[in-house]
Amino acid sequence: MPKKVDHHERRLIIADALKRVASEMGLEQISLRHVASEAGLSAGTIQHYFRTKDEMMTFALAEVQQSTAGRLSAAVAALGENPSPHDLLRTTLTQMLALDDARRADGRVALAFLSYMAVRPDAATALRADARAMLTFVGGLIRTAQQAGQAAPGLDPDLAATGLLALADGLNNYLLSGHYGPERAVATLHAHLAMIFTG
Repeated sequence: MPKKVDHHERRLIIADALKRVASEMGLEQISLRHVASEAGLSAGTIQHYFRTKDEMMTFALAEVQQSTAGRLSAAVAALGENPSPHDLLRTTLTQMLALDDARRADGRVALAFLSYMAVRPDAATALRADARAMLTFVGGLIRTAQQAGQAAPGLDPDLAATGLLALADGLNNYLLSGHYGPERAVATLHAHLAMIFTG
């Protein structure tokens, strides 16, 4: 009797292999052959699950995002009930930084994906939707803090949110390239949060 294959598990194995190749070699080196070799599968098997490289890349990026979301959920839960907008935002943005091995691995892959999708707008649809959702979330926290008298009243919440997310992305670039260490990155993030939050 042929062995039953768990198709979702097989797709996860392929995505993990792609992430390892992207993290170690860069996306420009990714091919079905490289991913198949890393996953211990045939190129034909890879093509059975993903018709194109873009499909494979999009699925792997979703797995990186899910991994990040899991870390975020755990860190936010550790804050207890009803955390302040400042604590929630500080925790969220800190978890987005490449401060340890797991986050550095995901960060390298995410950065590589961003470069890949910059020249493939059709493949970046989900990425744009996630970016808009994060911008809305961060802007909402700043707006809530303003209403409670805990953030500078003259700030435009949406512009402040854009700046904070751009800062987090920039800090990640410096962390991944070794220009900054984790302490410098975290201190910089906290300094910028202090300019926004007054309570």
